[in-house]
Amino acid sequence: MSFPDTFLDHLEGLPGFLSPAFQEAHRSVPPTSIRLNTFKSALLSFEHTPIPWSRNGYYLSQRPSFTFDPLFHAGAYYVQEASSQLLEPILSACTDLTQPLRVLDLCAAPGGKSTHLLSLLSENSLLVSNEVIRSRAGILQDNLDKWGCANMVVTQEDPSVLGKLKGFFDMIVVDAPCSGSGLFRKDPDAMLHWSPAAVDHCAGRQQRILKDIWPALKAGGSLIYSTCSYARQEDEDLVQWILSTFEAGLQLSDFPSAWGITRTELGYRCWPHLMKGEGFFVSAIQKKSSETPLTTKTRFSMGKLSAEQRKVLADWWQQEDGEWLEGKEGCRAFPSMLLPELSILSKVCPSVHIGTRVGSWSHSDFIPDHALALSRFRHPSLPQLELDREESIRYLQRGTLERSGLEKGWLLATYQGQALGWIKSLGTRLNNYYPTHLRILKQSKG
Repeated sequence: MSFPDTFLDHLEGLPGFLSPAFQEAHRSVPPTSIRLNTFKSALLSFEHTPIPWSRNGYYLSQRPSFTFDPLFHAGAYYVQEASSQLLEPILSACTDLTQPLRVLDLCAAPGGKSTHLLSLLSENSLLVSNEVIRSRAGILQDNLDKWGCANMVVTQEDPSVLGKLKGFFDMIVVDAPCSGSGLFRKDPDAMLHWSPAAVDHCAGRQQRILKDIWPALKAGGSLIYSTCSYARQEDEDLVQWILSTFEAGLQLSDFPSAWGITRTELGYRCWPHLMKGEGFFVSAIQKKSSETPLTTKTRFSMGKLSAEQRKVLADWWQQEDGEWLEGKEGCRAFPSMLLPELSILSKVCPSVHIGTRVGSWSHSDFIPDHALALSRFRHPSLPQLELDREESIRYLQRGTLERSGLEKGWLLATYQGQALGWIKSLGTRLNNYYPTHLRILKQSKG
């Protein structure tokens, strides 16, 4: 691997950097790692070993074809780099995750940290996942659907807009856009865009993002700042800028030396020659100054459902503290206890997505949404059609399935007990309702 000019010089003197070992690590195959969905119990068919800092994270002995694994499409696990999963022990050290929290994942796409947060937070916590780029927001939503939770909201706002939610969030996670040098081993093409000027540009953008979002963090709340860059300008220098600009203090603790994580004076560094993972920097900062929290007396409301519609939905959805919200895109389910938070949030910005899309009505007929199929709150009594692996792949390609003797109506297509989506039996044939934009385009591994 040939690094960009001046790149290695750029790293000299950084804590943990050893040039020969660093270069040797970049000649090796990067490890593949995943994180299991705690809400879906699935048996992995490939060999795996635990990631020490992530309770549900695992290294795989080799990279399988995730495209042709139905459990991947069912949301049984997320393919996530091991270093990024360091979020878990950092959050646990910063706050009591069993308490109700308001959490913002500011730069959320494609959804690795958001799905991780949903696994870690209590059910009465609210997660706001924000992605300003419209095309990436769609990918984020698809991954959140797979995770099957309802206590989340997706927004598509600039940090300056969300910053108007003064003192609203207990925790803000900022995995900032960066120069990407920590991913050179996995994505060599990223080296084409690296330069000292690009590093400086990213550092300036990161400062603006942090300055804009800082007011939304409450006093005593935690900001988790991370990048996949090795550059000091984007890492320790940015943390020092936060400490110098705002009333804040570090929230750092020591990790076991066996993990291979490099503790610096302002955060943690992951080096591929010292630990099993890619380049990553992360730090935790606590806000000491106070903001006057934004409040509202207006209760969030959407269109109301009729008594008949509510009766129908009771056969599809099972959540003790659930509220159905009717909008232009159909019915959504959202925890009732979080409606006050939703009222405050909607005062500043419109939500692209609220909770779980349950379905919509065509005249008097209810049409279930794909997100409902993947939800942990779908009614357990819904009829299912278990598919074998070959049938599952065909279903995920939106192909034709053939079964006889089935009653008419909606069926939940499952693989090894994990839901993939909806099928409608018409008696003589089956209609495949897997979303077109999610379908597998390849026809075979070859």
